[in-house]
Amino acid sequence: MSLWKKVNKWGVYKAGENMASAQGKPRIENVSPRAAIPGGELAIQGSGFTENGRSRPTVRFGDQAGSLMVSSPNRLVVRVPEGVTSGELTVATAHAISAPVSVAVGMTIADELHPVANPAVDSAGNVFTTFSGSRGQKVPVSVYRIDRNHTSRPFLHDLMNATGLAFDRDGLLYISSRMEGTIYQVTPDGHRSVYAEGMGVATGIAFDQGENLYVGDRSGTIFKINRERQIFVFATLEASVSAYHLAFGPENSLYVTGPTTSSFDQIYRVSPAGEVSTFYRGLGRPQGLAFDVQGNLYAAASLAGQRGVVRLTPAGKPGLVISGYNIVGLAFTRHRSMMLATNNSLVELFIDIEGKPLLQ
Repeated sequence: MSLWKKVNKWGVYKAGENMASAQGKPRIENVSPRAAIPGGELAIQGSGFTENGRSRPTVRFGDQAGSLMVSSPNRLVVRVPEGVTSGELTVATAHAISAPVSVAVGMTIADELHPVANPAVDSAGNVFTTFSGSRGQKVPVSVYRIDRNHTSRPFLHDLMNATGLAFDRDGLLYISSRMEGTIYQVTPDGHRSVYAEGMGVATGIAFDQGENLYVGDRSGTIFKINRERQIFVFATLEASVSAYHLAFGPENSLYVTGPTTSSFDQIYRVSPAGEVSTFYRGLGRPQGLAFDVQGNLYAAASLAGQRGVVRLTPAGKPGLVISGYNIVGLAFTRHRSMMLATNNSLVELFIDIEGKPLLQ
């Protein structure tokens, strides 16, 4: 029998047991991070990735090959290809293939969008996101609704520069217009009315547990609107070049990001009394925020040059947990998945993390 006629259990030809033993089998010891969206990059640590230090291996997600960015005997960096349907990652050389390692890969469920902040999820699991457009641009559809079958339908028309989204306990959707400085209240059948005006460059919005609505005016003000629609200045911050993004975390504190021209931006923490402090400093262009039930904060940002979603523990320890580019917002679903808004699409990633209910 020819040495190239023997096939191992992975279907890869190898040149007999002696040659296979000499070459060694690739071994994956760690993948970081363990989740990504298409276009994201994963770092793989291990051994036996190149033969004689020369040939390049193939990294596959199921049967789809990723683009190899860095190759060495002990470390690989691979870009996740579009259309991945399997989270089984393997490294293959000419003579052997590694044991598979599970990674979570997001699936694009809607595109041709223009989100600029977090998506919003209603009680039925429908996801709402925007086509915000450039400042002053009129677009035919301002907000889309994507159901659990991933069918996307227009929900709201002719709202100028729809930006922030948030639901109240009654299932009413609130939308900020950064062009008009107006907050709209929208019923489930798409009827809208003005809820509040005069919010400056209104961007991120969020409810506290008392259903007071907070609005980020990116020029430097966080407004508080109570249930009687009285408006107060809650806090003042450094102005943002793009938007404020808001989320309530432990102890009913408000967490705020607002990208500046710095590459070393901070996440603010604002107490219920309006006292501003720095929760964490050191992120690149932090944007959308969400919390899990353990009190960990997830932010669309870059950390040490790696772009994606950064998790910060309650003590402020950071780590990149999802790799991906152009992520502007995120939201947890009741199905333990995460909805990630990029600047032109919506991606669902099953990450098996329970999100903190926005209103209890």
